[in-house]
Amino acid sequence: MAEGLRHAALMLAAGVGIPILAALNAGLGQRIGSSVAAAVVLFAVALLAALAVLVLTGAQGALAQVQGQPPVLFLGGGLVAFYILSITYVAPRFGLANAILFVLLGQLVSAAVIDVTGLMGSAARPVTPLRLSGLAVMALGVALCQRG
Repeated sequence: MAEGLRHAALMLAAGVGIPILAALNAGLGQRIGSSVAAAVVLFAVALLAALAVLVLTGAQGALAQVQGQPPVLFLGGGLVAFYILSITYVAPRFGLANAILFVLLGQLVSAAVIDVTGLMGSAARPVTPLRLSGLAVMALGVALCQRG
């Protein structure tokens, strides 16, 4: 139970960070005149931070295992780049809350599809009326926030 709470707290903190990241990077993009350049700076800082954690945790040896992994597993990097580039460009034009609301809706739908199908090795979980209701409420929330 304690491990589950730690995981929940960590992911809550990551969730809190996503809109902050979007706002900061969008602001940087506006100040320097390029959302793409802002994304490059963000990735450079992220790389340095990840390298520091890699060294501090002594996990450098794991890098030797990267070679020979299925190429599809590297698509995550492309998805991160797509998210950063799109949120940096869209947030100042569409509004941060609007952009994040659609990101959340997309995450919920994608997570539900992955759960139902067991894609990428995840445990398959059935779609229940309660889960579908949750997705519908989220979609309604996005629609209401758009109007407000």
